[in-house]
Amino acid sequence: MWEKAIDLVTTKAETIRLDYSVNPWVFLLLLVLCAPFFYYSIYRVVRSAAARNRPALFRWSTVFIGATSLPYLYVLLFGRNLPWWIYPLFLLLLGQGGYSLARKLRTRR
Repeated sequence: MWEKAIDLVTTKAETIRLDYSVNPWVFLLLLVLCAPFFYYSIYRVVRSAAARNRPALFRWSTVFIGATSLPYLYVLLFGRNLPWWIYPLFLLLLGQGGYSLARKLRTRR
């Protein structure tokens, strides 16, 4: 059973790599490596907003946006033959991240 699941994931990853020139393992690695920066930046943004520290708020918001968008930028920069709907999907995901951050900031005040 596990062999079938592993074979399916490996086959799908290879297909994605060949079709779109994007290595799914690199994408997954970027997601995992950005996660601590993502969560820590949310903590610091909320803390900076509560203290009304605008320079720190701007700095940690930039870290938040970078940690959110880095894996997707990898796909956009290195991907080839991507379907048209990938671009609006990435914009939607980034917008959702910004909206979520803004909502968290509003509830903390």
